[in-house]
Amino acid sequence: MKNTERQIVDLEDDVERIAAIRKIRKLIDFWRITPAELRGRPVASARSQEPAQIRYRHPVTLEVWDGCGTQPQWLRDALIKEGYTVDELRPVAGQSISIELTPAS
Repeated sequence: MKNTERQIVDLEDDVERIAAIRKIRKLIDFWRITPAELRGRPVASARSQEPAQIRYRHPVTLEVWDGCGTQPQWLRDALIKEGYTVDELRPVAGQSISIELTPAS
């Protein structure tokens, strides 16, 4: 019996490990983390003078984020509270995005 119980515990550990690896891979993909950044030292990024590309856009509110700086609250809410996936918030390749800015009242 003890051998069977140990096998069950090992299987449960394997399932948890696989789930953890999947979560880590999704986070690495979402934040576009490179292997060099995982080695401990932050990698200095050379910023070009080109305008930032829009990486994420809310399909209803049309709020956008270029992926730089702190993740905005609207993006967190869309992922956690509204149930969107990261892929659903990425603009479609080749789709033009025009945003009309209005002055705050």
